Amino acid sequence: MGALLRFADSFLWGTATASFQIEGGIQDRGWCIWDDFCRWPGKVVDGDTGDVADDHYHRYRDDVALMKRLGHRAYRFSVSWPRVLPEGVGEVNQTGLDFYRRLVDALLEVGIEPYVTLYHWDLPSALQRRGGWTMRDSAQWFADYVQVVAGALGDRVHHWITHNEPWVVAFVGNLQGRHAPGWEDLMQALQVSHHLLLSHGLSAPILRDAGDERTRVGITLNFSPAYPASDAPEDVAAARRHDGYINRWFMDPLYKGRYPLDMWDLFGYCAPRVAMGDLEAIGAPIDFLGVNYYSRAVVRNAPGRLLDYETLHPEGEYTAMDWEVYPQGLTDLLARLAKDYDVGALYVTENGCAYPDAVTADGRVHDGKRVAYLRAHLAAAHRAIEAGAPLKGYFVWSLMDNFEWALGYSRRFGIVYVDYATQERIPKDSAHYYASVIAANAVEAPE
Repeated sequence: MGALLRFADSFLWGTATASFQIEGGIQDRGWCIWDDFCRWPGKVVDGDTGDVADDHYHRYRDDVALMKRLGHRAYRFSVSWPRVLPEGVGEVNQTGLDFYRRLVDALLEVGIEPYVTLYHWDLPSALQRRGGWTMRDSAQWFADYVQVVAGALGDRVHHWITHNEPWVVAFVGNLQGRHAPGWEDLMQALQVSHHLLLSHGLSAPILRDAGDERTRVGITLNFSPAYPASDAPEDVAAARRHDGYINRWFMDPLYKGRYPLDMWDLFGYCAPRVAMGDLEAIGAPIDFLGVNYYSRAVVRNAPGRLLDYETLHPEGEYTAMDWEVYPQGLTDLLARLAKDYDVGALYVTENGCAYPDAVTADGRVHDGKRVAYLRAHLAAAHRAIEAGAPLKGYFVWSLMDNFEWALGYSRRFGIVYVDYATQERIPKDSAHYYASVIAANAVEAPE
């Protein structure tokens, strides 16, 4: 073994999941937009649904015990809005709320810190029928839901994430149509993006009021660091547009109190309607930023495409998602965020990879490529810390294989293998590797 790169004693090691992807238990919750989307012919691979998923709703105690055995210090999970409020507003489903109370208590009993995400894409169908996130009322619907959850858990949960990847919700769900609710309208997507940010701004003070001096509030964004395909000015400008579309469109309102002017002008009449006071609410200080990183974007100018650019497919290693393995992008991203924004604390709230894993004759799952991926990205995270990024923790995506949205069960991101027929959990080699990193609080330096 080579030299070790050591992390601060306070560095937090965890894994992450999302409610719809793992819980199942559909009989004890309301319907959500992903239930609808799964039943839209041709939208989800093999017509898969989240009805059972990993059955975590019934097996959570075993899953918490597994996390404990693997040495995890934190667990990032999401609350299902329709499990708490089946109609999105109004009457509370006490059975659903009690599930999250029991989950939090089980985590705390074994010394695992809960990091709770309040929205990971499962909008109640009842609210979608009223216009969903396109409606300004959606911001208040969300705030009212947050009030219920914070009232139940705020004495025990000290780290809250309002939203997971609002860019995906807005643009993959409402412009590209590849995710629920499945629409394809730029104006609608931009308005949704604003209402998501506004709902975050309205919810942050609710979470603080429900907690105590230990309460910390943040939001998780997906980032796609942009690299121009060449030094040509038109490619450099194209990379800037990509950065504006995916990264700055959310970061600037949160940390600078305004939308990026270049993108606002580019979107023109499609730009969202913003009311007096909205940006002040959105830009109120938060305690940390969650960073989801999977790959970079190599960008060149392409007139006629959306925003007149396209992303390329450079030579290199790719995962089963056809995403380039590019650890340096994580270093560059974390350093850039610390340089350009007053982020306070940073957490990598998702980082991971999908590969075609299988159980071998010895009853194990030998996912050497995932081990190499984690090793390289943890070293990249360490380089960012050395460069001054205030990175405080890292959460692997994902704890276990699960429902991968429009790809159904055809992709496996977990460090724990799930046999969907039997619900058996088998820690992969990557799970044992990650446990060794946590135990040492260090990762091997690259050769």
